[in-house]
Amino acid sequence: MIAKEHRLTERQVKKVLRSWKPFFSHGVVWNSLRNTSGYNRFAIVIWGKSVSTAVSRNFFRRLFYTMCVPYKKKDEHYSLDLVCVVKKKTKLNNKDEKNIAIFQNDIHFLLKKIFKS
Repeated sequence: MIAKEHRLTERQVKKVLRSWKPFFSHGVVWNSLRNTSGYNRFAIVIWGKSVSTAVSRNFFRRLFYTMCVPYKKKDEHYSLDLVCVVKKKTKLNNKDEKNIAIFQNDIHFLLKKIFKS
């Protein structure tokens, strides 16, 4: 998990979703907006249709924040607010290893695309 200062509030998520620059993957869409905080901030939106239980939603939310830890570094010149939106057609199940691997591949693909590392 990442510290609370590196997570976006609901109000900040809405701001990013209003004026967004998208990055697409098969099951996930990333929206980005430049910020002045000096470090990258993250959030994830998981639709109720994508998961069957709150346990699954929390599992994927924590997995997402754990995967974002290497990208939270401070940079005075270029920092982003990033919101990950899981598409409604994507079904997430925390007991299916294949499903977890697909989710991780989508997140890693888009993180590399955004940060070009």
